[in-house]
Amino acid sequence: MKSRRVVVTGIGALTPIGNNVQDYWNALQNGVSGAARITRFDASKFKTQFACEVKGFDITQFIDRKEARRMDPYTHYAMVTADEAIINSGLDLEKINKNRAAVIWASGIGGLSTFHSEVSAFARGDGTPRFSPFFIPMMIADIAAGLISIKYGFRGPNFAVVSACASSTNAICDAYAYIKLGKADIAITGGSEASVTEPAMGGFNSMKALSERNDDPASASRPYDLNRDGFVLGEGAGALVLEELDHALARGAKIYAELVGIGASADAYHMTAPHPDGLGAALVMQSAIEEAGISPFDVQYINTHGTSTPLGDPQEIKAIQKVFGEAAYQMNISSTKSMTGHLLGGAGAIEAIASIMAIELGIIPPTINHSTPDPEIDPKLNLTLNKAQKREVSYALSNTFGFGGHNASVLFSKYKG
Repeated sequence: MKSRRVVVTGIGALTPIGNNVQDYWNALQNGVSGAARITRFDASKFKTQFACEVKGFDITQFIDRKEARRMDPYTHYAMVTADEAIINSGLDLEKINKNRAAVIWASGIGGLSTFHSEVSAFARGDGTPRFSPFFIPMMIADIAAGLISIKYGFRGPNFAVVSACASSTNAICDAYAYIKLGKADIAITGGSEASVTEPAMGGFNSMKALSERNDDPASASRPYDLNRDGFVLGEGAGALVLEELDHALARGAKIYAELVGIGASADAYHMTAPHPDGLGAALVMQSAIEEAGISPFDVQYINTHGTSTPLGDPQEIKAIQKVFGEAAYQMNISSTKSMTGHLLGGAGAIEAIASIMAIELGIIPPTINHSTPDPEIDPKLNLTLNKAQKREVSYALSNTFGFGGHNASVLFSKYKG
């Protein structure tokens, strides 16, 4: 059987620095930070009082108010970005075979806001259960995938992926695999998260995972800087339309990039800490490169997991150096989480889009907020510090790693025909 190739024909984004792909990309190029004091609730009692919130977003501009009330914010974000990606792809929904259109969506946590509000209301009451009939369907992590398929009538493979912060990259990997295997011709994939909530802030604070730089939130996410003190919680969503190449060519679709390799692995080491030698991270990158059939010297850009945590950042760099060797010194590396914060299960999707745009436009987005080098990180590496750099990009790799030791990578290339 002829090998099936998978291309990206549509993208959508809703992020703390832009509510669509163009605004998101413009902010990335210009090194804009999305971090600020939390507006959604009184955060003064928390050790961390800031986050990267989505700004200026009103779901009722996109969805009927009654319908919107029956969805958690993570689903709102999913519906809006999926719609942007589908419109961007130019798909004629009346002409495609919807039996072969998949929806594979991710969320690391799902409807945390709904869970919090419903359980809090019960706890404040008289003990009589008075839960919304929509509580369970609003909360569950698969409902966004289901509602996207319902809206567009897509009857192909439909499910949710949960692997903590690797979730949306794993969803992209699964969508790629279903198309490669001939089980679908089109897949709407990506992930969304809406975890800027009191339970999330309290939980991550208790783990000492979050930055506590309350005096200067905009500079708090500082991957690779010696003075980094944890990640900044973010929210939003990213969506990709993946398509089998011949299917895309037959309808004259614009092709942003080709997805040529994927990787998935486990650290098998610790509940939350990365492997100290980056073994699982190295394995996924190596897997993606080998599937693509390229040399490490062919890769010009890596969008790293780079969360701005003391342990995670140097371990990922070690893994990159292990896999790429001397090639690591010829590429650009950057962490766009320095601008967006960490979208948890949605991170991989928006970072895949950043990688695709780097290929499309030949611009590497920067790692901002870097002022003090970390002696544990090789200074000869090009971490694209503080300012975007122009560069022709033929191959770009995007990494995401999650609690539980989950690792995933996706490798995109410029479409060459």
